[in-house]
Amino acid sequence: MVQVNSNYLKLKAGYLFPEIARRVKAFSAAHPEAAIIRLGIGDVTEPLPEACRTAMKAAVDAMGTPEGFHGYGPEQGYPWLREAIARHDFQARSCAVDPEEIFVSDGSKCDSANILDILGTGNRIAVTDPVYPVYVDSNVMAGRTGEADEGGRYGGLTYLPISAENGFTARIPEETVDLIYLCFPNNPTGAVATREHLAEWVAYARANGSLILFDAAYEAFIQDPSLPHSIYEIEGARDCAIEFRSFSKNAGFTGTRCAFTVVPRGLMGTSDSGEAVELWGLWNRRQSTKFNGVSYIVQRGAEAVYSPEGQAQVRELIRFYMENAAIIRRELAAAGLEVHGGEQAPYVWAKTPAGLDSWGFFDLLLGQAHVVGTPGSGFGAAGDGYFRLSAFNSRANVEEAMKRIQAALAG
Repeated sequence: MVQVNSNYLKLKAGYLFPEIARRVKAFSAAHPEAAIIRLGIGDVTEPLPEACRTAMKAAVDAMGTPEGFHGYGPEQGYPWLREAIARHDFQARSCAVDPEEIFVSDGSKCDSANILDILGTGNRIAVTDPVYPVYVDSNVMAGRTGEADEGGRYGGLTYLPISAENGFTARIPEETVDLIYLCFPNNPTGAVATREHLAEWVAYARANGSLILFDAAYEAFIQDPSLPHSIYEIEGARDCAIEFRSFSKNAGFTGTRCAFTVVPRGLMGTSDSGEAVELWGLWNRRQSTKFNGVSYIVQRGAEAVYSPEGQAQVRELIRFYMENAAIIRRELAAAGLEVHGGEQAPYVWAKTPAGLDSWGFFDLLLGQAHVVGTPGSGFGAAGDGYFRLSAFNSRANVEEAMKRIQAALAG
């Protein structure tokens, strides 16, 4: 009989968001009259920017002509999109990132898992706790961890607790680790990293030969101009960091799929024999072998994000969602909850009421307020006792959800 990948059997439960969907489906079946408001999964709700739609329509029309038709595109992305990304997202912030170092993909979630393809199994891995589940689960699936303990922590991983006491930013570990997952603005807590904090991580990584896997999917939501948007704003980061970015949240591409990863030229690792190997070449080969690229139509839409019209429309989307986040922060605080995040990120991280753990609060909100959020324990053991609410929804739904939550907590 065919053998399965037994590493999947180490996973403690269903992936967090499908588990939420399962519970909501069961509740809806039992209570078909309930009008459920979903503030759990970070899926955008507002329409694609007009500039992107116009560009996509033009690309569809071009595909209907002999001269404008495109078949297989470059696996790394079309040069015109890579050039626009490099110029607007990096060079405009004095980051020395070249277009050839940008690899366009269908999602930063995919890239943050697929990057393991080019990295050895003997690396010591550090993740924050709580953490975006993909970082942990993809390592479990790839056989890079041991079994999980009763608290859900996997053997072989170094967990870096983040809490209100440390501003939800991890302390530099005393031991040496090889791979470090950092996410700022942070999912799930909404915390941000100062330039000084990232400089400490870069210094650590360079001193120890470590690699930082930096998830900047929410950088566009940063409101404070003093905060860095890219790890490459930190001197020396090109020697020790790979960065993941996405069009999903800033430009509403969750349903059309476009993202990119930056792998600097000259970023090195070592082979089993100790030979220095450039990671850029390995990632290029991985993408050329296992990925056929993002569609021409979608890439034209992504390129339009950088037009003057696109930039203005994206800013308006971000403003709208951040106003939602401000409403959630204000109303949860008024209801007596301790709240974090929601000021530089579209997520609000709230402490659950006394006597309720994360899933207990989930059940309370679903059952009494018909509002769906994300239990903090789904992001790691240190997330228990917290709850994440997303600002990605209509204004009417956000305001109604806050009224229902306040009523449920008052009752």
